Amino acid sequence: MRRRLIPDIVNLQAFECAARHQNFSRAAQELNLTQSAVSRQIAELEDQTGLRLFERIRQRVVLSEAGQRLLPEVRDLLLQSERLMIGAVAAGQMKTSLRIATLPTFGAKWLVPRIGGFLRQHSDVAVTVESRSRPFSFAEENFDLAIHFGQPVWAGGMPTFLCTETVLPIAGRALAASLRVDRPADLLETPLLHLTTRPKLWAEWFQLHVGPADNAYHGIRFDQFAMITAAAMAGLGVALLPTYLVEDELRSGALVAMLDAPMSTQNAYYVVRSETRRENQIVDLFEAWLLSQVG
Repeated sequence: MRRRLIPDIVNLQAFECAARHQNFSRAAQELNLTQSAVSRQIAELEDQTGLRLFERIRQRVVLSEAGQRLLPEVRDLLLQSERLMIGAVAAGQMKTSLRIATLPTFGAKWLVPRIGGFLRQHSDVAVTVESRSRPFSFAEENFDLAIHFGQPVWAGGMPTFLCTETVLPIAGRALAASLRVDRPADLLETPLLHLTTRPKLWAEWFQLHVGPADNAYHGIRFDQFAMITAAAMAGLGVALLPTYLVEDELRSGALVAMLDAPMSTQNAYYVVRSETRRENQIVDLFEAWLLSQVG
């Protein structure tokens, strides 16, 4: 890493602030600096990058084409730097820290309602939970472990089986009451809700319970479980949903299982930890706690 290519964070702040206000004087007021100081910091950034970041037009400064390309990345870097410092301060007040990556819906519907039990046992751990929809590089993202759905394959990671997934045909209370569904084949005549990331799920369910079904693909499609669950509750159709993601809704009666006809999906959930962090006591404890929660 060449130090001369590492930007000064103060110069980046001046650039972002001036770009937002399109005015060096207002940027100086926000940063509690003089206008000449802001101009100097931006000039230093322009010298370092070799780019002209602003066009001076009368009393205004307007981002150049190069400045427009640079601005989103500068904002991301500033936000990342802020998160880094906040995380470091929070961890410094605790005995240790734990950073977890989880699938968004699994995190919201299953992990978050349970994680209080772990925190009560380990109140001296600074826990951060972030959502990730796809596998990532543990070398590039500083996570201690991740929750993964799929096959037990993760480059640079060590997967441990967590649980299988079982789906049921589920609908909102009002729609369920209006439909006459006595056998799996009856669902071929009902509106179906599909998940775009699992386009063959209904076809596989019908194959298991009915046989090949050409009409298994009709209906609305959504790209997240949260939306397909909301669509089912709104009466838009019948969805194949993992039971663990709609425990509360089934318990309250807001959602109803149309048939006792489950299907286990081919993929499963895994806890993945970095190959370079084999020896980590708090990760061991959290992994053991997770496994205890799935029984």
